[in-house]
Amino acid sequence: MTTQNRSISRRTFQRRCLLAATSMSGMSAVLRAEPTPVATRTVPRKYVDVHVHLGQPWNERGPLTSEMLLGWMDAHEVEQAWVLSLVSPESWFYPITPQWVLEQTAPYRDRLIPFCGVDPRSINLGGYKGMLDILRRYVDAGAKGFGEHKWGGAIDDPRNIDLFRACAELKLPVLFHMDSQRNTDQAGLPGLEKVLQEVPNGVFIGHAQGWWASISGNVKTSELQSYPKTPVAPGGAIDRLMDKYPNLYGDLSAGSGANAIRRDPEFGRAFLIRRADRLFFGTDYLANNQEVPQFELFESLDLPLEVQKKIFHKNARNLLRQ
Repeated sequence: MTTQNRSISRRTFQRRCLLAATSMSGMSAVLRAEPTPVATRTVPRKYVDVHVHLGQPWNERGPLTSEMLLGWMDAHEVEQAWVLSLVSPESWFYPITPQWVLEQTAPYRDRLIPFCGVDPRSINLGGYKGMLDILRRYVDAGAKGFGEHKWGGAIDDPRNIDLFRACAELKLPVLFHMDSQRNTDQAGLPGLEKVLQEVPNGVFIGHAQGWWASISGNVKTSELQSYPKTPVAPGGAIDRLMDKYPNLYGDLSAGSGANAIRRDPEFGRAFLIRRADRLFFGTDYLANNQEVPQFELFESLDLPLEVQKKIFHKNARNLLRQ
């Protein structure tokens, strides 16, 4: 064998060693360092969507890949989207883990913003300190928020409050789902108020039927799983809590968010203008070709331009400093 051939063999060997090491590192690399983003953003678009999910290929709805999601975003003037995890058994019919979200969004971090999740019932998690440790690992890997938090317990359960304290320590905003099964509460949301009192440095973003039904002052506990159609009564818990707690926000996604505004259009429009600094545009897009009502609804409301800017993108960018 000549000297040149020996040199080529060494280079080939080195390349193969590198490829093998890369393959074996696998997902652990995702949790060690945030990848360099691929520059996919071109011109500013109209929306930041604070609530989307990616779909695994084995569920009945079919896959929703990062590339498919980006195509949908381009078609609807969405510049960035918060890609949420779902880890609790009550949250979805298969888990959407933070590791998978981090991996799938890695090439597109300028547009797809990963959120992480932990179920506070996880065995051997170690309470507040254990939650803080695992969440810090997700933050180091690129997670910018926590959610969708959708566990089957009370919103003010002590384990939940430990989790929220850990999120607050790491400056992770918490996007929570509330209904009669997940993050449960009573009419008037006294449990949520307890959370806001005990974790004053946290950031909380309300979502789903239990949260949005509470826009009305006459809601009953039995209606926190519903989509009320009656006009909104004054004195709703959302307005009351937003008056008292500047760290409380609302996610306008899904049928629940759309219903809260269109059930009483006059009240809904006034609410959007009054709370423009505390609301986020979102869709809850989770399946390819899914119909969402938010685009048509908000176009029909003729909101002032500055209100549109805040709700459609400025509030979300300011919160995450994106």
